[in-house]
Amino acid sequence: MNSLADKRFELADQSKFNADEVVRPNISYWQDAWRRLKKNKLAMISMAVLMILFIMSLIGPGLSGQNYTTLMPEIKNLPPSNTYWLGTDYLGRDLFSRLWKGLRFSIIVAVVAASLKVIIGCIYGAVMAYLGGFVDDIMMRIVEVLNSIPYLIVTLIILVVLGNGYLPLLFALCITNWTSTARMVRGQILKLRESEYIMASAALGASSARVIVRHLIPNTLSLLILDLATSIPYIIFDETVLSFLGIGLQPPAFSLGTLLSAGQEAMAFYPAHLLYPSLLLCLLVLSFNILGDGLRDALDPQLRD
Repeated sequence: MNSLADKRFELADQSKFNADEVVRPNISYWQDAWRRLKKNKLAMISMAVLMILFIMSLIGPGLSGQNYTTLMPEIKNLPPSNTYWLGTDYLGRDLFSRLWKGLRFSIIVAVVAASLKVIIGCIYGAVMAYLGGFVDDIMMRIVEVLNSIPYLIVTLIILVVLGNGYLPLLFALCITNWTSTARMVRGQILKLRESEYIMASAALGASSARVIVRHLIPNTLSLLILDLATSIPYIIFDETVLSFLGIGLQPPAFSLGTLLSAGQEAMAFYPAHLLYPSLLLCLLVLSFNILGDGLRDALDPQLRD
Protein backbone atom coordinates (compact mmCIF):
# COMPACT_ATOMS: atom_id res chain seq x y z
CA MET A 1 0.00 0.00 0.00
CA ASN A 2 1.41 3.34 -1.02
CA SER A 3 1.99 5.81 1.81
CA LEU A 4 -0.22 8.79 1.94
CA ALA A 5 1.37 11.75 0.19
CA ASP A 6 -1.12 14.33 1.42
CA LYS A 7 0.76 17.07 3.25
CA ARG A 8 -2.08 17.27 5.76
CA PHE A 9 -0.79 14.03 7.28
CA GLU A 10 2.89 15.00 7.49
CA LEU A 11 4.38 15.03 10.99
CA ALA A 12 5.28 18.45 12.24
CA ASP A 13 8.91 19.21 12.97
CA GLN A 14 9.00 19.33 16.77
CA SER A 15 12.26 21.27 16.72
CA LYS A 16 10.35 24.31 15.51
CA PHE A 17 8.34 24.50 18.73
CA ASN A 18 9.57 25.67 22.08
CA ALA A 19 7.76 24.05 24.97
CA ASP A 20 8.69 26.98 27.22
CA GLU A 21 7.33 29.60 24.85
CA VAL A 22 4.51 31.68 26.37
CA VAL A 23 1.83 32.30 23.79
CA ARG A 24 0.06 35.00 25.79
CA PRO A 25 2.11 38.06 26.81
CA ASN A 26 2.72 38.30 30.53
CA ILE A 27 0.87 41.36 31.80
CA SER A 28 0.15 42.49 35.32
CA TYR A 29 -3.24 42.43 37.01
CA TRP A 30 -3.65 46.19 36.66
CA GLN A 31 -2.63 46.18 32.99
CA ASP A 32 -5.17 43.47 32.32
CA ALA A 33 -7.85 45.40 34.22
CA TRP A 34 -7.14 48.53 32.16
CA ARG A 35 -7.24 46.47 28.95
CA ARG A 36 -10.67 45.09 29.81
CA LEU A 37 -11.94 48.48 30.94
CA LYS A 38 -10.99 49.99 27.57
CA LYS A 39 -13.14 47.37 25.86
CA ASN A 40 -16.18 48.69 27.73
CA LYS A 41 -17.31 51.56 25.51
CA LEU A 42 -19.95 52.85 27.92
CA ALA A 43 -17.44 52.97 30.78
CA MET A 44 -14.94 54.89 28.65
CA ILE A 45 -17.62 57.34 27.53
CA SER A 46 -18.62 57.84 31.18
CA MET A 47 -14.99 58.44 32.11
CA ALA A 48 -14.71 61.06 29.36
CA VAL A 49 -17.93 62.74 30.54
CA LEU A 50 -16.64 62.82 34.13
CA MET A 51 -13.35 64.35 32.99
CA ILE A 52 -15.26 67.06 31.13
CA LEU A 53 -17.41 67.73 34.19
CA PHE A 54 -14.34 67.92 36.43
CA ILE A 55 -12.65 70.37 34.07
CA MET A 56 -15.78 72.50 33.76
CA SER A 57 -16.18 72.57 37.54
CA LEU A 58 -12.72 74.16 37.69
CA ILE A 59 -12.88 76.60 34.78
CA GLY A 60 -16.65 76.95 34.29
CA PRO A 61 -17.30 79.64 36.96
CA GLY A 62 -14.90 82.01 35.22
CA LEU A 63 -15.91 81.39 31.60
CA SER A 64 -18.85 83.79 31.48
CA GLY A 65 -16.98 86.52 33.36
CA GLN A 66 -20.02 87.20 35.56
CA ASN A 67 -20.10 87.41 39.34
CA TYR A 68 -22.03 84.53 40.92
CA THR A 69 -22.05 85.87 44.51
CA THR A 70 -22.99 89.55 44.24
CA LEU A 71 -26.70 90.22 44.72
CA MET A 72 -28.22 92.34 41.94
CA PRO A 73 -32.03 92.26 42.29
CA GLU A 74 -32.44 94.67 39.37
CA ILE A 75 -31.46 91.90 36.92
CA LYS A 76 -33.17 88.99 38.65
CA ASN A 77 -34.74 86.09 36.72
CA LEU A 78 -33.36 87.15 33.35
CA PRO A 79 -33.64 84.65 30.46
CA PRO A 80 -30.50 83.30 28.74
CA SER A 81 -28.60 85.92 26.75
CA ASN A 82 -25.15 86.72 25.40
CA THR A 83 -24.23 88.23 28.76
CA TYR A 84 -25.89 85.68 31.06
CA TRP A 85 -25.65 82.37 29.22
CA LEU A 86 -28.21 80.56 31.37
CA GLY A 87 -29.93 83.62 32.77
CA THR A 88 -29.95 84.85 36.37
CA ASP A 89 -31.59 83.56 39.54
CA TYR A 90 -34.09 85.27 41.84
CA LEU A 91 -31.31 87.45 43.33
CA GLY A 92 -29.68 88.42 40.05
CA ARG A 93 -26.73 86.03 40.21
CA ASP A 94 -25.35 84.35 37.09
CA LEU A 95 -26.81 80.83 36.84
CA PHE A 96 -24.10 79.48 34.54
CA SER A 97 -21.29 80.30 36.97
CA ARG A 98 -23.26 79.15 40.01
CA LEU A 99 -24.08 75.85 38.33
CA TRP A 100 -20.42 74.90 37.79
CA LYS A 101 -19.38 76.27 41.18
CA GLY A 102 -22.07 74.18 42.85
CA LEU A 103 -20.89 71.14 40.90
CA ARG A 104 -17.35 71.74 42.16
CA PHE A 105 -18.46 71.81 45.78
CA SER A 106 -20.61 68.70 45.34
CA ILE A 107 -17.72 66.78 43.77
CA ILE A 108 -15.25 67.89 46.45
CA VAL A 109 -17.60 66.93 49.28
CA ALA A 110 -18.38 63.56 47.67
CA VAL A 111 -14.78 62.62 46.82
CA VAL A 112 -13.39 63.64 50.22
CA ALA A 113 -16.22 61.96 52.15
CA ALA A 114 -15.92 58.77 50.06
CA SER A 115 -12.13 58.70 50.54
CA LEU A 116 -12.47 59.10 54.32
CA LYS A 117 -15.15 56.42 54.32
CA VAL A 118 -12.88 53.97 52.51
CA ILE A 119 -9.84 54.74 54.68
CA ILE A 120 -11.70 54.44 58.00
CA GLY A 121 -13.65 51.37 56.91
CA CYS A 122 -10.52 49.71 55.54
CA ILE A 123 -8.50 50.16 58.74
CA TYR A 124 -11.39 49.18 60.99
CA GLY A 125 -12.30 46.10 58.94
CA ALA A 126 -8.67 44.96 58.63
CA VAL A 127 -8.05 45.19 62.39
CA MET A 128 -11.35 43.50 63.13
CA ALA A 129 -10.72 40.54 60.80
CA TYR A 130 -7.02 39.99 61.51
CA LEU A 131 -7.25 40.07 65.32
CA GLY A 132 -10.47 38.06 65.41
CA GLY A 133 -11.88 36.51 68.55
CA PHE A 134 -13.22 38.80 71.25
CA VAL A 135 -11.95 41.95 69.51
CA ASP A 136 -13.79 40.98 66.31
CA ASP A 137 -17.02 40.34 68.24
CA ILE A 138 -16.92 43.71 70.02
CA MET A 139 -16.03 45.70 66.89
CA MET A 140 -18.65 43.87 64.85
CA ARG A 141 -21.33 44.69 67.42
CA ILE A 142 -20.42 48.38 67.10
CA VAL A 143 -20.90 48.16 63.32
CA GLU A 144 -24.27 46.46 63.75
CA VAL A 145 -25.45 49.12 66.20
CA LEU A 146 -24.48 51.92 63.81
CA ASN A 147 -26.20 50.15 60.93
CA SER A 148 -29.40 49.83 62.96
CA ILE A 149 -29.72 53.61 63.34
CA PRO A 150 -31.20 55.43 60.31
CA TYR A 151 -28.48 57.51 58.73
CA LEU A 152 -30.71 60.59 58.52
CA ILE A 153 -31.10 60.67 62.30
CA VAL A 154 -27.34 60.41 62.84
CA THR A 155 -26.73 63.12 60.25
CA LEU A 156 -29.27 65.44 61.85
CA ILE A 157 -27.73 64.99 65.29
CA ILE A 158 -24.23 65.70 63.98
CA LEU A 159 -25.30 68.79 62.04
CA VAL A 160 -27.32 70.12 64.98
CA VAL A 161 -24.38 69.70 67.34
CA LEU A 162 -21.59 70.85 65.02
CA GLY A 163 -23.57 73.30 62.90
CA ASN A 164 -23.90 73.62 59.13
CA GLY A 165 -20.83 73.79 56.94
CA TYR A 166 -18.46 71.75 54.83
CA LEU A 167 -16.54 70.09 57.68
CA PRO A 168 -19.63 69.03 59.69
CA LEU A 169 -21.24 67.76 56.48
CA LEU A 170 -18.12 65.76 55.57
CA PHE A 171 -18.01 64.29 59.07
CA ALA A 172 -21.69 63.36 58.98
CA LEU A 173 -21.49 61.72 55.54
CA CYS A 174 -18.38 59.77 56.54
CA ILE A 175 -19.74 58.55 59.87
CA THR A 176 -22.90 57.19 58.29
CA ASN A 177 -21.21 55.33 55.41
CA TRP A 178 -17.96 53.69 56.56
CA THR A 179 -19.57 50.58 58.07
CA SER A 180 -20.29 49.00 54.67
CA THR A 181 -16.61 49.27 53.73
CA ALA A 182 -15.58 47.76 57.07
CA ARG A 183 -17.81 44.73 56.56
CA MET A 184 -16.54 44.22 53.01
CA VAL A 185 -12.88 44.46 54.04
CA ARG A 186 -13.48 42.15 57.00
CA GLY A 187 -14.93 39.45 54.75
CA GLN A 188 -12.02 39.69 52.30
CA ILE A 189 -9.32 39.60 54.97
CA LEU A 190 -10.93 36.64 56.71
CA LYS A 191 -10.16 34.76 53.50
CA LEU A 192 -6.67 36.19 53.07
CA ARG A 193 -5.37 35.66 56.60
CA GLU A 194 -5.40 31.87 56.10
CA SER A 195 -3.08 32.19 53.11
CA GLU A 196 0.39 30.66 53.33
CA TYR A 197 2.28 33.92 52.80
CA ILE A 198 0.35 35.55 55.67
CA MET A 199 1.15 32.67 58.03
CA ALA A 200 4.77 32.72 56.88
CA SER A 201 5.06 36.45 57.53
CA ALA A 202 3.63 36.02 61.03
CA ALA A 203 5.95 33.05 61.69
CA LEU A 204 8.96 35.20 60.76
CA GLY A 205 8.02 37.64 63.51
CA ALA A 206 6.15 40.33 61.59
CA SER A 207 3.87 42.41 63.79
CA SER A 208 0.12 42.52 63.25
CA ALA A 209 0.34 46.10 61.99
CA ARG A 210 3.00 45.15 59.44
CA VAL A 211 1.02 42.18 58.18
CA ILE A 212 -2.09 44.33 57.78
CA VAL A 213 -0.34 47.25 56.08
CA ARG A 214 2.14 45.32 53.89
CA HIS A 215 0.13 42.25 52.91
CA LEU A 216 -3.57 42.34 53.69
CA ILE A 217 -4.63 45.85 52.67
CA PRO A 218 -2.69 45.85 49.33
CA ASN A 219 -4.49 42.64 48.37
CA THR A 220 -7.86 44.33 48.91
CA LEU A 221 -6.90 47.37 46.83
CA SER A 222 -9.08 46.42 43.86
CA LEU A 223 -12.12 46.11 46.13
CA LEU A 224 -11.34 49.46 47.74
CA ILE A 225 -11.07 51.20 44.36
CA LEU A 226 -14.38 49.70 43.34
CA ASP A 227 -15.96 50.70 46.65
CA LEU A 228 -14.68 54.26 46.22
CA ALA A 229 -16.05 54.52 42.68
CA THR A 230 -19.48 53.20 43.66
CA SER A 231 -19.69 55.24 46.87
CA ILE A 232 -19.18 58.65 45.26
CA PRO A 233 -22.58 58.80 43.45
CA TYR A 234 -24.43 57.71 46.60
CA ILE A 235 -22.68 60.37 48.68
CA ILE A 236 -23.41 63.00 46.02
CA PHE A 237 -27.06 62.02 46.20
CA ASP A 238 -27.04 62.08 50.03
CA GLU A 239 -25.42 65.52 50.10
CA THR A 240 -27.89 66.80 47.51
CA VAL A 241 -30.87 65.51 49.50
CA LEU A 242 -29.58 67.05 52.74
CA SER A 243 -28.95 70.42 51.10
CA PHE A 244 -32.30 70.26 49.32
CA LEU A 245 -34.05 69.67 52.65
CA GLY A 246 -32.20 72.62 54.19
CA ILE A 247 -30.11 70.62 56.66
CA GLY A 248 -26.92 70.50 54.62
CA LEU A 249 -25.01 73.49 53.35
CA GLN A 250 -26.44 76.89 54.14
CA PRO A 251 -25.94 80.23 52.33
CA PRO A 252 -23.53 81.67 51.35
CA ALA A 253 -22.16 78.14 50.78
CA PHE A 254 -23.98 76.25 48.05
CA SER A 255 -23.89 73.04 46.03
CA LEU A 256 -26.14 71.29 43.52
CA GLY A 257 -28.53 70.50 46.35
CA THR A 258 -29.01 74.13 47.34
CA LEU A 259 -29.43 75.08 43.67
CA LEU A 260 -32.13 72.42 43.35
CA SER A 261 -33.86 73.74 46.45
CA ALA A 262 -33.84 77.28 45.07
CA GLY A 263 -35.02 76.06 41.67
CA GLN A 264 -37.87 74.12 43.24
CA GLU A 265 -39.19 77.31 44.83
CA ALA A 266 -39.17 79.11 41.47
CA MET A 267 -40.31 76.11 39.41
CA ALA A 268 -43.82 77.41 38.78
CA PHE A 269 -42.62 80.54 36.95
CA TYR A 270 -39.01 79.71 36.02
CA PRO A 271 -38.71 75.93 35.45
CA ALA A 272 -35.24 76.31 33.90
CA HIS A 273 -33.85 77.18 37.35
CA LEU A 274 -34.67 73.62 38.42
CA LEU A 275 -33.95 71.97 35.08
CA TYR A 276 -30.27 72.95 34.79
CA PRO A 277 -29.02 71.53 38.12
CA SER A 278 -31.29 68.48 37.76
CA LEU A 279 -29.78 67.56 34.38
CA LEU A 280 -26.25 68.11 35.67
CA LEU A 281 -26.89 65.99 38.76
CA CYS A 282 -28.40 63.15 36.69
CA LEU A 283 -25.47 63.23 34.26
CA LEU A 284 -22.94 63.18 37.10
CA VAL A 285 -24.54 60.32 39.05
CA LEU A 286 -25.26 58.28 35.90
CA SER A 287 -21.65 58.60 34.70
CA PHE A 288 -20.29 57.48 38.07
CA ASN A 289 -22.66 54.51 38.17
CA ILE A 290 -21.75 53.34 34.66
CA LEU A 291 -18.03 53.76 35.39
CA GLY A 292 -18.46 51.82 38.63
CA ASP A 293 -20.11 48.94 36.76
CA GLY A 294 -17.26 48.97 34.25
CA LEU A 295 -14.67 48.89 37.03
CA ARG A 296 -16.50 46.00 38.68
CA ASP A 297 -16.21 43.97 35.49
CA ALA A 298 -12.60 45.00 34.85
CA LEU A 299 -11.32 44.31 38.37
CA ASP A 300 -12.96 40.89 38.70
CA PRO A 301 -10.15 38.33 38.15
CA GLN A 302 -12.69 35.61 37.34
CA LEU A 303 -13.60 37.49 34.16
CA ARG A 304 -10.03 37.53 32.87
CA ASP A 305 -9.79 36.20 29.33
